[in-house]
Amino acid sequence: MIAELDSRLRAAHCCIVVPTYNNAPFLPNFLKELAAVTHRVVIVNDGSTDSTAEILNQYQNDFHIVHLPKNRGKGMALRTAFKKAFEMGYQYAITIDSDGQHLLSDLYVFLDKIEAEPGSMIVGARNMEQEGVPGKSSFGNRFSNFWYFANTFIKLPDTQSGYRLYPLEPISKMRFSSVKYEFEIEVLVRLAWKGVPVTHVPVSVIYHQDGSRISHFRPFKDFSRISVLNTVLVLIAFLYVHPVRFIRSLTWQNIKAFFNKHLFDTQESNAQLAKEMGFGFFMGIFPIWGYQMLAAVFLSHLMKLNKVVVLLAANISIPPIIPFIIYGSYHLGGLVVSSDVPLDFSKELTFAAVSEHILQYLAGAVMLSFAAGIVGGLLSWLLLTIFRKNPVKQ
Repeated sequence: MIAELDSRLRAAHCCIVVPTYNNAPFLPNFLKELAAVTHRVVIVNDGSTDSTAEILNQYQNDFHIVHLPKNRGKGMALRTAFKKAFEMGYQYAITIDSDGQHLLSDLYVFLDKIEAEPGSMIVGARNMEQEGVPGKSSFGNRFSNFWYFANTFIKLPDTQSGYRLYPLEPISKMRFSSVKYEFEIEVLVRLAWKGVPVTHVPVSVIYHQDGSRISHFRPFKDFSRISVLNTVLVLIAFLYVHPVRFIRSLTWQNIKAFFNKHLFDTQESNAQLAKEMGFGFFMGIFPIWGYQMLAAVFLSHLMKLNKVVVLLAANISIPPIIPFIIYGSYHLGGLVVSSDVPLDFSKELTFAAVSEHILQYLAGAVMLSFAAGIVGGLLSWLLLTIFRKNPVKQ
């Protein structure tokens, strides 16, 4: 069996990467099973304080083992392993946890996939509906999947799985800020941003029902770090990555294909599309600057709306239009909130002058967003009715 797997790994220029930290109870059996199928393995001991180092040293002739002097986090262990594997000439690395949850037989699933789709980033998707899956894991996975879609517009069923195949060459050119669990989110997002195809394969997982599994995930600290990272990535995505990609794709053929896919040839009715366009116009003007796109994606998800159509309409707040939105909001707000000293747009606006009239602007912006949503929705319905052929009936 070892000859068979080694042959497949060698042909794919692939190795196995194992990060481990204070997991001594599970290591002996895991390493024995791993040594029986392949020696193309890079193991990083992330500063363990138990007997991990002694156990690993028994396999120093079988595997390439790196001992970090102190615990830095899973992300740093993976980054260290990837760098070493790339230096050793590997093009891919399959990461696997050292607690025995992942099945070694699934290594072949990754190898089959990378042979069919070379250069891809492959995530092993667990069945999160199976018996024994902790409720917090299922919720955390759905939460992570949502934010990954917001960052990349790519749907993955299991963004928290540690069983993955990484392409090492693009990773070797990247710089990362994460060193702990959030690294697995950051690298997944940044690879997608670089144009690396991201896909998934089904894998099995074994959950220890006796509670013996050792988890170093700290719910409050690590979840907070992941949340901060997702916030930063979403801001980068909507302020830079998505707009730049959209502008670069602006050829007539791409524009036509985009509108055909998401408007004219979609399975949604004219009324539903008009509703989504109207909601997008509303969100694009609603006065939560900096969070409009983020809120639009989140609310679209809750309301089961087409996120692409909503975001398309929400881009009404592009720089050339923003001054008109602010001007219109201020004057519309004057209908319900008056000021003793009107704001003079013909002069340079100061922070003090704007602060004095902020309530008038906010009131007007809310009114304008509702008006834009209603008018934009009705106008969208009218145009779709005129130009859309064979629309789907409600």
